[in-house]
Amino acid sequence: MKLLRVVLVLLLPAVSSCLPCRRRDDYDYDSIFSFGDSFADTGNGAVVFAEHSLFSPATKPPYGMTFFGQPTGRNSNGRLIIDFIAEKLGLPFVPPYLAHNGSFRQGANFAVAGATSLDASFFSDIPGVGKFVLNTSSSVQLGWFDSLKPLLCSPAQECKGFFHKSLFFMGEFGVNDYSFSVFGKTPLEVRSMVPDVVKTISSATERIIKRDGAKAVVVPGIPPLGCMPPNLAMFPSTDPAGYEPGTGCLRQFNEIAVYHNTLLQDAIKNVQKNHPDVRVIYADFFTPVIRIVQSPGTFGFTSDILRCCCGGGGKYNFNMSAGCGMPGATVCEDPSTHLFWDGHMTEAAYHFIADGWLNSINES
Repeated sequence: MKLLRVVLVLLLPAVSSCLPCRRRDDYDYDSIFSFGDSFADTGNGAVVFAEHSLFSPATKPPYGMTFFGQPTGRNSNGRLIIDFIAEKLGLPFVPPYLAHNGSFRQGANFAVAGATSLDASFFSDIPGVGKFVLNTSSSVQLGWFDSLKPLLCSPAQECKGFFHKSLFFMGEFGVNDYSFSVFGKTPLEVRSMVPDVVKTISSATERIIKRDGAKAVVVPGIPPLGCMPPNLAMFPSTDPAGYEPGTGCLRQFNEIAVYHNTLLQDAIKNVQKNHPDVRVIYADFFTPVIRIVQSPGTFGFTSDILRCCCGGGGKYNFNMSAGCGMPGATVCEDPSTHLFWDGHMTEAAYHFIADGWLNSINES
């Protein structure tokens, strides 16, 4: 159980770019459909964990303290990137598919904390980890979407027209694939997974374009894994050269993230080439986080930038036996000055990242 909590905190997920780019007025969308992990989960994880009798820290205070005033299943002190984007586009917060009893006509969120891009069976042979990878992968989430479609549009041939005015988010996916794998694989072995992870993401993007008529798909990259407090706390380097001099982040972890994002951008270019009438948008998750880490004061953050606001102590305020929402954890006085909440980002950081993504969404 402790391992699950540790790994889920790794759910790891902005200057962005869109392919091709030409400036225009804000686009008008009728709905948002989102797939991904804890960076986008607005409540599905709480349902999934409860079904498996597992503890979900995001259902306990102080989660949600800044904006909602109570826990909502979001892994932050307030709003996520997708929340800020929905607000800016004049749409309601995207309701979690597994926890919402109302209408999904204006969108649905299928993201689940702990979700991977690759199917759960891929991780079954990793000692001590495989049994904690739940059946919530990208393909499972796409299956939930297929189940929902008859409630949104009928007959089936009309669905493509319905989704022409929808904004899709394919991820962030990938962080959990690497975060689970690092417990049983060497960095080189984890790196060897990247092409398969990227192919899964690009294939899922192709699927919603071809099958569902998506005309605008945002495909986020992954943040710098080497800057995440859980990785810094659990995988310290005995060699000073293992840390980047300008950030204090773990070099090997960040190299995996850069490799993933490079291959993902190349894959997105191919998807865009195959579908020139579709807006396929790469959302940069790496650059804004690195910018904050390198110069926190410039963006209004504390100088102790790699330390969690909510946690159980230690150099990075991350303790797997006293994580945020658990006995023994403490909360910083002002989360808005922190980049990291519990290993995920704070609402303030998500707001900054969302602004960059919005710039790309409004380009074509």
